[in-house]
Amino acid sequence: MRTPLSLLALSLSLLSTPQAMALSEFGIEGMGVVSTKANEGQATISPDGQRIVWASDRAGGAGGWDLWQAVQRDGRWQDPTPLAFNSAADDLDPYFSHDGAWLYFASNRNGGRGGFDLYSVMLHEDGSVGPVMSMPVTINTAADERYPAVRPDGQALLFARNGTGKATHGGFDLYVATAQGRGFNPPTALPAPLNSAADELGGEWLGNDGALVITRGAGARTQVWRVGCDYRQPATPLVLSFNTADGQTGAPVVDASKPSELVLAGVARAPRAGGLDLYRMKAPAAPDGACR
Repeated sequence: MRTPLSLLALSLSLLSTPQAMALSEFGIEGMGVVSTKANEGQATISPDGQRIVWASDRAGGAGGWDLWQAVQRDGRWQDPTPLAFNSAADDLDPYFSHDGAWLYFASNRNGGRGGFDLYSVMLHEDGSVGPVMSMPVTINTAADERYPAVRPDGQALLFARNGTGKATHGGFDLYVATAQGRGFNPPTALPAPLNSAADELGGEWLGNDGALVITRGAGARTQVWRVGCDYRQPATPLVLSFNTADGQTGAPVVDASKPSELVLAGVARAPRAGGLDLYRMKAPAAPDGACR
């Protein structure tokens, strides 16, 4: 049985716009529109700040987890709508490129090669989208690929792969593929201790120098960590009240229209709309400056 929406949550829902969120360490994103009684997954905001796309298991989609979109109007997210290219399978992990030309996501539609693969759609100026395209075989394999994140300069793709090769630690690890034309070169697993015995479930770039925020955990217990651009140095947990070792926090994505802020999924005591909700907070600074 879900906890009824509290008066505190109702009052804090007034802080659900991107403009208001800059005033607090964290607050819920789009109470009743984006964050609902359903579970909400990774969210991404278009570079012009006019659209948010996120994953949700709410009713009304094509089936399973679907990608939903809301638009910014009168200072609030409004008109939540499932995207037309959702499948009857699970569609997750959306990510806008920083030039606004592409939306990347993960899906197990058509069974994938081994489950989840990465896909992309081209975004046109009139609001329409191109056909769904599978990422090349240099990226998609017989393993699961999840959580795509393109570096702001467009020159590298970060993602998670569930593999057991010599370069990985088992479970999900993080990989980076450098750009080649409109595609990507074969990826390389990031080194230990960044990739660890736990699952590294995707991450986000903190600028172009290599620093990251990543999701790490085991089972349903996940936590967001900050990593410097020297990946052989230890990561540190992001300072946030509900980002605890025994909690469920993850899917950090920087707001492309406001790089000083990021949105992540988690379970806070309040404000809370349902299961996994989306929250906005100040983006952490990249540690130790540039490492290039």
